[in-house]
Amino acid sequence: MSDQSVVVKNLTFKPYISEAQIKAKIGEMAASMQDRFEGKEPIFLGVLNGAFVFAADLVRAVSFDCVISFIKLSSYRGMKSSGEVAAVIGLEIDIKDRHVILVEDIIDTGNTMHSFLPELEALQPASISLASLLVKREAMEYDIAIDYLGFEIPNHFVIGYGLDYDGLGRNLPGIYQLAE
Repeated sequence: MSDQSVVVKNLTFKPYISEAQIKAKIGEMAASMQDRFEGKEPIFLGVLNGAFVFAADLVRAVSFDCVISFIKLSSYRGMKSSGEVAAVIGLEIDIKDRHVILVEDIIDTGNTMHSFLPELEALQPASISLASLLVKREAMEYDIAIDYLGFEIPNHFVIGYGLDYDGLGRNLPGIYQLAE
C-alpha cells in the first residue's frame, strides 16, 4: 500500500489499513472457519457491491469445499446511510438446511443486517454466520453478532478494497480513511 494519500471526487483519503494487513487478517479468519465448516460445504453469501473483493479473497483463503453467491443490499447514498434497505438483486440459491456465511465489507449502524437477517433466517438455513471485514462499533444502532471480524475501526468514512465513495475507490488495494 502506498504511503500516499488519494483524492476521490475532491476528497482526500489517507492510508489506513494496508493490503498486507488485510491479507493476513483474512488468513486468520479463514483458519478460524476451518474446523466449523470442514465437510459441510457452506454457502458464502457476499453482499454486493462492497464485499466482492473481500468475499473473493476469503473464499480463496479457505481449504474446505464451498459455494459462493451474491445478494445486493443497499442503504448508502454518498457517505451516509439512507436508513432504508433495498434488496436489488435477490438470492438465487436455495439455502434451506445449508450453512450460510454472510460476507459483508463493513457494518456501521447495523441497519442493513438488522433488516436482512430475519429475511435470511426465514429461508431456514442450517446456520448463519456473519463475516465482516470492518465494523464501526461506536456507530452501531443494533446489536449485531459478528462471528468473523477483520478490523474494528473508528466512525470515520473509509474507501478501498471494495468500499467506495459514490462508486469510486473500490479498486484501491488497501483501506483509506477520509482525511480530516
